[in-house]
Amino acid sequence: MGMETPSGAANISYTEFVLLPFPGLEDSRQLLVIPFFCLFVVILAANSVLIYTVKVEESLHSPMCLLIALLLAVNICGTATILPKMLLSFLLRTSRISLAECLLQMFFLYFTAVLDCSILLMMALDRYVAICHPLRYADIMTSRLLVLLTLASMLRSLFVVSPVVILASRVSFCRSDVIGHFTCEHMALMRLSCSDISVNKAVGMAMRCVDVILDFSILLASYSQIVRTALKIASGNVRHKAFHTCGTHLIVLFISYSSRLSSSIVFRLAKSASQDVHNLISAVYLLFPWAVHPVIYGVRTKEIRESLQKLFRKSHSPLLRTFKTKSTK
Repeated sequence: MGMETPSGAANISYTEFVLLPFPGLEDSRQLLVIPFFCLFVVILAANSVLIYTVKVEESLHSPMCLLIALLLAVNICGTATILPKMLLSFLLRTSRISLAECLLQMFFLYFTAVLDCSILLMMALDRYVAICHPLRYADIMTSRLLVLLTLASMLRSLFVVSPVVILASRVSFCRSDVIGHFTCEHMALMRLSCSDISVNKAVGMAMRCVDVILDFSILLASYSQIVRTALKIASGNVRHKAFHTCGTHLIVLFISYSSRLSSSIVFRLAKSASQDVHNLISAVYLLFPWAVHPVIYGVRTKEIRESLQKLFRKSHSPLLRTFKTKSTK
């Protein structure tokens, strides 16, 4: 397992691999189950609570809140793609994964990442219409438009991710059968290749550059117009609310895009860094946004915050009544 393959065996291509996250911590790797399992629970619980709040509170059935719920649902899907297998690889000495499973995990990993960014673009569109065309907001941001935009976002994710995964499936992996990572990221798998992967690298970089440049162009155009319009609003309270709402989305945008870009830069430039460093950076870029999204929206979005407080009081009121009844006896 995991040995360098001699040049004479270059015609052999592995179809099954071992996931070996944080190889430098082999003796204490099982201890990593505790923090990452806690993170898994926190991500699932926090995102689920906010989705449930949006679902049960009719006052939150606005396009923006529905988009927030959709973003949080994608967070849960991304977490389910990575963390269960990651925890298993911590617990077991050898956590094996077939090439087909690896490519499938890679597909859903990047599919959810691109879909995440597409939903942020939809949020920017929502804020643009709400602030720049408030009288036409209800006519433009209809449920039909949200469905169409969601379908378009899924098609975009499919178009961006599929070429990368298809090209990866055609590579010969004879260098080793050990993936020194907790998930089947593209570059982690390509390190095991013994064939020419220049096309894979070029396509992966091109797709990511086009994706990021397109996103930044749309976001820059949207928020520039939003800021110009907001500055013209006479009412100080309305202007403050507009900037506060946009500020929330800009914080989420900064976290999401800076995480994605930092991972790409480190993978390509910090070649001398240890595999554990690459693992840690990947864990931060993948898991950190999914953990903080519900916190940011739960704290900074007034409507969601008030609904959460109301649900919390409702859930605790029966317990309080029971406690008071027992204490009076």
